[in-house]
Parts: sequence; structure tokens; C-alpha cells
Amino acid sequence: MKGRLLLMAMVVAVGSALGLGAQEKGKGTGSEFVRQSFAAWNSHDADKVVAFYTEDVVYEDVAYGVVNHGAPELRKFAAGFFEAVPDLRLELINSAIREGHGIAEWILSGTDKRLYNTGKKFSVRGVSVFEMRGGKCSSNKDFYSLATIMRQAGVLPEKPGSNQ
Repeated sequence: MKGRLLLMAMVVAVGSALGLGAQEKGKGTGSEFVRQSFAAWNSHDADKVVAFYTEDVVYEDVAYGVVNHGAPELRKFAAGFFEAVPDLRLELINSAIREGHGIAEWILSGTDKRLYNTGKKFSVRGVSVFEMRGGKCSSNKDFYSLATIMRQAGVLPEKPGSNQ
């Protein structure tokens, strides 16, 4: 479960990092901030990830029901996620930021090594809702389908009539 929570926190962290700039969509300054934060997640370096968040960040993985309070908890969460999904990859699809509030649409993919211990690949679309303060993310909430990950990992049966 701890590994699953890390996965969710990572997704949230990435989304949170998008909220730079007054009003931006696509390839503006905020997008550069988002790209850099995604690169930090994709580096699998928890210290690089945490550098995009305030010391008092609140990072929530809504699907897992996990809330990380502060940079130390986020660092631990990110490190655990990198262990659980060693080939983790975050892909930014779109983002929008206005007056310190933002959203980011993304795809998270990787191989389940310690989420459910299946060794199977997964890919899930999600959205992060975040707030910025002083050029860093201060609040992040990740929303995605945990059932999608569980189905692809073989923990849940496929949906009836689906081709997964």
C-alpha cells in the first residue's frame, strides 16, 4: 500500500509543479516549470522532486487516500514510489495556470515492482490540481483511476466486454 501511495503522490507532485505564472496554457513559463518538475520526477531523484515544492507542501493522492504534509513526508513518499515503480515515467499532456492555481493533465506509466508485486506494466491518465506560492507548489491533489492501474497489473479482473 505504501508503494501505491507513493505512485499517487508522485502524480500529484508533478501536477502541483505546474502552477507558475499568472495566466498560461500550453508552452508558456508555467509550462516550462511543469516540464522541469516532470523531468525531476522522471529522474527518480526524490531531492530533485522536493525542490519544486514548498517546505510546508500538502501533497494528496486522492485515489489512495494519502496526504503528505511537508517536504520530508513528500521526499519519503517520492523515494518509496521510485522503489515501487523503478521505470516510472510522467508525460505532460496539457496544463493551465491562472493566478497561482493550476491543473495538469498527464499520463503515468511504469512497471509494478512493489505496488502489487506483479511485475506488470501499467499506464493511467490523470489530473493534478495545484496551488503555487513563491514559485513553488504549495498544494497538490492528484486524481486518477486506481482501478485502471489495478486491472493492468492483474490485481482486478478486466471490465466485462473490454479489450484490456
